[in-house]
Amino acid sequence: MACTTEYIEFVCSQLAGTGYVRTKKMFGDWLIYVDEKPAVLACDNICYVKMLPAIDGMMTDAQIATPYQGAKPHYVLDIEHRDTAAAIVKAILPAIPYPKKREK
Repeated sequence: MACTTEYIEFVCSQLAGTGYVRTKKMFGDWLIYVDEKPAVLACDNICYVKMLPAIDGMMTDAQIATPYQGAKPHYVLDIEHRDTAAAIVKAILPAIPYPKKREK
């Protein structure tokens, strides 16, 4: 089951204030960029963030799951709690590189 448009709009509204938020649809799922960095992966109406040392202490009670078959484990981001989700996304931004430009 792919994410609903309503869910993606909700996620973006929850992340308002973390930076410039935009989305990109990918194979029925979504990648949410914050300040042009790929910050949140949304699959089946669940948000995931990479397991990075910058947030290990903040995610001690978080579920760990794979967003799709073959993916590395990710933390499940509790997007319902706006302040916590925003703090987590802000904490990972310095640790996430900008996507590499594709050569044409």
